[in-house]
Amino acid sequence: MMYLATTGRRSDAPPRPVGVGRRVPGTVVALGAVSLVTDISSEMVTAVLPLYLVLGLGLSPLQFGFFDGLFNGATALVRLLGGRLADRGGGRHRTVAGAGYLLSALSRLGLLLAGGAAGGIAAAMAADRLGKGVRTAPRDAMITLSAPPEALGRAFGVHRAMDTTGALLGPLVAFLVLWATADAYDAVFVVSFATGLLGVVVLGLFVPADPGAPTTLVRPTRVPKPAPVPKPAPSPKPAPVPKPAPSPKPVRTAPRVLADPAFRRVVVAAALLGAATIGDSFLYLLLQRGLDLPAALFPLLPLGSAACYLLLAVPAGRLADRSGRRIPFLLGHGALLAAYLTLLAPAGPAVAVLVLVLLGVFYAATDGVLMALAAPALPVRGRASGLAVLQTGQALARLVGAAGFGAAWTWWGPRPALAAAALALAVALTAAWRILPGRKAR
Repeated sequence: MMYLATTGRRSDAPPRPVGVGRRVPGTVVALGAVSLVTDISSEMVTAVLPLYLVLGLGLSPLQFGFFDGLFNGATALVRLLGGRLADRGGGRHRTVAGAGYLLSALSRLGLLLAGGAAGGIAAAMAADRLGKGVRTAPRDAMITLSAPPEALGRAFGVHRAMDTTGALLGPLVAFLVLWATADAYDAVFVVSFATGLLGVVVLGLFVPADPGAPTTLVRPTRVPKPAPVPKPAPSPKPAPVPKPAPSPKPVRTAPRVLADPAFRRVVVAAALLGAATIGDSFLYLLLQRGLDLPAALFPLLPLGSAACYLLLAVPAGRLADRSGRRIPFLLGHGALLAAYLTLLAPAGPAVAVLVLVLLGVFYAATDGVLMALAAPALPVRGRASGLAVLQTGQALARLVGAAGFGAAWTWWGPRPALAAAALALAVALTAAWRILPGRKAR
C-alpha cells in the first residue's frame, strides 16, 4: 500500500515556490485571517441564536433542533457542488470560496429582516449553512495548493488555530454587544454582518486567484540579449502547420476520485470513524447533567475544548508532518474514545476538565490532519472535488452516528448508550488501523 503523507510530488503538482522552506506560505496565513474574521461573525450568531429563537421568539427546542439538523445535513451535500465548481475552468477556488463567504455574511441581514417570521429565519439559516458548505472544500484545496506536500500538516494546523481563535472571540463579542445595547439582538446581527463582509474583503485583497501558480518568491531569470537577425534564405520552405494543443484532462468527478485506491481507503476510514462519533453537544450535555451545572454556564463548556484545540493545532500538524499523518489521526480518535470512557466514571470537576482536554486533542489531531493525509492522493485539478467527497462522507456519517446515539439514549438511557458508542468507536478504530495505508508499501 502507498503512504499518502510522503514528501513526493504528483506529476501535475504546481512548482514549489522558492523560499517557503519552513515558513507557512502567505496564502495560508491570509486564508487563516479570513477564517478568523468569518468565525467571529458566525459564532456571534451561533452564541445567541438559541436564546433569540427559543426565548425571544418562542420557538420550541424541538423546532430549533429540527431546523439546525436539517440545514447541517444540507451543508454536507452542498460541499460536493462547491468542490466541483472550484475545479472547473482551470481552478476557480477563490471565486467559489468568496461566494460562500459572502452568502454567509448576507444571511445575517436575513435574520435582521426576518422580523420573527419562521420562514425568513429558516431561509437565513439555510443561506448561512449553504455558504459554509460551498466554501469549505475550495478553501482547503487552496491550502493544499499553496503549501509543499511535506508541510501540509503545519499549514492546516496554522489555519485551524486561527480559525479556532475566531470561534473563541465570537461569543465574547456577542455578549459584549448584548451588554452594551441592553440585549438588542438586532445589534448582534448588524455587527456580525459587517464582520462577515470584512472577511470577504480580506479574501479578495490578500488571497491570490490561483494559489497553485508560482508566486513572487520565485527568483527572476536574466533576460538574454536578442540574437542577431539572420539574412533571409533565397527560397524559404513553408512553415509547418502547428498541431492543435491537446485539450486539458477533464476534472475528476466523485466516482473517478473514489476509483483511486489510496484515496478510497481514506474516505472509508473517515466514514467509519465518523459514524462512531456521537457529537459534541451530547458530550457537553452529559457533562452538564453529571455536574449539575447551571444553564448559564453551559456555553463555557465548548470554550474549554476550543481553547485546547487552539493550543494544540499547530504542534499536532508539525508532528503529523514528521511522523506521518496516519498515526496522529488514529491517536486523535483514541483521545475521543478516552473521553467516552472518562464520562462513564463518576462525575466531578476533574472528569469535566479531562473530557474537554481530550476533546480538544481529538480535533487538533484529526481535523486538519485528515485533509493533509488525503490531499497528496488527489490531482491538482480535482483536489477541491476530492476533498468535498471526503468531507461530505464524513459529515453524513457523523449525522448518522449522532442520530443513532440519540435514539440509543432515548431507548436505553445515557450510560448504556455511551458504553455502546465507546464500543463502536473501538471497533471503528481497529478497522481504520487496517484500512488506512501505512508508511511503506506492503
